[in-house]
Amino acid sequence: MKSKLWRFGISILCLSAWSCNPSEKNIPEEPATRPASIVSNPSGEYLSPEESMKKMYLPKGYHLELVASEPLIQEPVSICWDGDGRMYVAEMLSYMQDVDGSNENLPMSRIVRMEDTNGDGKYDKSTVFIDSLVLPRMMMTLNDQLVINDTYTYDLWSYRDTNGDGKADEKKLMYQSDAKDTRNLEHQRSGLIWNIDNYIYLSRDPVRYRYLNNRLVADSFPESPGGQWGLGKDDYGRLYFSTAGGETPALDFQQNPVYGTLDPDDQRPDNFDAVWPITGTPDVQGGSMRVRSDSTLNHFTACNGQSIFRGDRLPQNLKGDLFICEPVGRLIRRAKVIDRAGEIILKNAYDSAEFLASTDMNFRPVNSITGPDGCLYIVDMYHGIIQESAWTKPDSYLRPRIQRMGLDKNIGRGRIYRLVHDDYTPGPLPHMMEDSSSKLVSYLDHPNGWWRDEAQKLIILRGDRSVVPALKEMAVEHQSFWDKLLFWKKAVSPLGRIHALWTLNGLQALDKDILFQAYQDEDPQVRKTAVWISDPYLKRDDSEVLEKLEPLMKDTSADVRFQLSLSLRFGKSPKAQSMLKDLLASNVNNEIITASWKRNEEFKIESSLETKIAGMSEKDKDIIRDGREIFSQLCSTCHGPEGKGMSSMVAPPLAGQPRINGDPNTLIKILLHGLSGPVDGKNYPDVMPALGANDNRWIASVLSYIRNDMDNKAPLIDTSMVKRVRNETAAKKGSWTLAELEK
Repeated sequence: MKSKLWRFGISILCLSAWSCNPSEKNIPEEPATRPASIVSNPSGEYLSPEESMKKMYLPKGYHLELVASEPLIQEPVSICWDGDGRMYVAEMLSYMQDVDGSNENLPMSRIVRMEDTNGDGKYDKSTVFIDSLVLPRMMMTLNDQLVINDTYTYDLWSYRDTNGDGKADEKKLMYQSDAKDTRNLEHQRSGLIWNIDNYIYLSRDPVRYRYLNNRLVADSFPESPGGQWGLGKDDYGRLYFSTAGGETPALDFQQNPVYGTLDPDDQRPDNFDAVWPITGTPDVQGGSMRVRSDSTLNHFTACNGQSIFRGDRLPQNLKGDLFICEPVGRLIRRAKVIDRAGEIILKNAYDSAEFLASTDMNFRPVNSITGPDGCLYIVDMYHGIIQESAWTKPDSYLRPRIQRMGLDKNIGRGRIYRLVHDDYTPGPLPHMMEDSSSKLVSYLDHPNGWWRDEAQKLIILRGDRSVVPALKEMAVEHQSFWDKLLFWKKAVSPLGRIHALWTLNGLQALDKDILFQAYQDEDPQVRKTAVWISDPYLKRDDSEVLEKLEPLMKDTSADVRFQLSLSLRFGKSPKAQSMLKDLLASNVNNEIITASWKRNEEFKIESSLETKIAGMSEKDKDIIRDGREIFSQLCSTCHGPEGKGMSSMVAPPLAGQPRINGDPNTLIKILLHGLSGPVDGKNYPDVMPALGANDNRWIASVLSYIRNDMDNKAPLIDTSMVKRVRNETAAKKGSWTLAELEK
């Protein structure tokens, strides 16, 4: 009896000690300190990393540590790590080296590999891992391979260092496409992240990849997820996109893109899209309508590089928050992610303030990511010009302001920072590539999301099924009351169980018994995961799985019911359709479930283009189909997926517009040379860029599509018409205005 009481007392002491663990401590949500007044007339001069850090304002207790800078790195835009903690840095060495963007598309860029050789937390060794690339932005480690994509192509290549000199000497094609991506640089895709569901995701395009037999196999879905620069994910596999072209800091995060897009109007309430810089913003596209009376940027415009903080070496209440970079505003937003009955709502963590803001005009945060040491990393391109050359033409708003401040002279630099807090010590770097698979299994329950992700990926890449029994035990392991109270057995967290389920899935070793037990897990996120994993069974109308899922129609968690409403769409059997109908009827008051189904039905109608073009020749059908693909990948960013415009009103609507159905020559001229100034009496913050670099068929395709969908109906435009207008307007300098065109 005494022994039991002694053990109980020790357990209570341990519980008290655990509750005071610094890694679990919350820090008051205090806004960043700010300068006494807004710097309304900032200088564009270059600052050293040390000087630049003095111009940054953060909440009390937080500060940045420099982990790499020029000359070891130059023009960094993206980073990732391998299993041994080596950092790979993508450098766009040809990006806007002058105001004209000269030689931008030449193979001058590279990826360097950084190492911390003395363990002091700073990367002191830099090796050019891959050279002669075209503006690389997508990369991902696969064990000792680095997979990358050259801009303007769809190919994915794997590089490996086989002799240990830090330079890649092996190159293999992982995914091949003969097509070329002709979109403007700012509208190219990005991402290439291995998500928790073992699919590799991108922004912009309706495609994801699966790793199989040292190849990447494409899996397409009907609707593009949108997004531009950057792709974030949370602990449970939710993806976060952003689009600078549409001035939308976060979108398409309510459901996985395989189920379609969904952006409720209330997901970013309370003027979330307004930003709060501490310095004037003369170099913003859109001019005076995009700045306040104090000369500061008033709205997101270059939103990118978003990420969810998933580490364990910063305050606990930072975990799960969304960080969004805004390089035009020289700031980083911290957003609280709130689950409201299954719908995700974003809220600025501070009232009319930002988490990080700088008065250094060359501070250009373009990416953020959780690192293996449990801290948040920030990639600062530290580049004078942050807009692509299509927006810096001689007649543009930006060009004279860039030149007046000398921003076009600041090139060849770059910094990578680590966000730290006074009460925390960064964690150690990993050495996973040498660890056994059984050791990797233990990392699936690590408090830092980076370790969990990397361990899952490495186990699947190895294909080591010897750990399947351990994974099965982990996936369904729970603690009893006494286990929890007396610490007789270490808990497997819900996140650990979720990673075990997905790792079994990746090894093709998840049996129904484990899946059915997960349906009854005490944690709703585990149950939601189990429903998600069931999608392949539902596509086959597996009656046993449908029967086991039926009780979840009344689950206490709206997240579980929402996922079930998504997954059941795949079922074609009467049983699946009946369950879906009943689920929708019983959740008629749940806004997100109802909105998702409504959007799904609307998309079916919108995607009935084939009905509209049924009487056309196959040649004309192909023109319009190609145009639809171009529109969804490029034009929808600003004009909206249905051509009805965006809520931020960055471009005029196209649906049902007389001008779209009118003179084709006017439309061709606009696409060839761009359009500036007011449209129908309304000023927009962005110009329509010139797209004449694309060939005649490209121009004809997108215009023909727009004129035959979105409540428009007009004759097709053929390539001969585009060729004629191109020749007639070859001497045109700068973009058109409507006044010029209407003459």
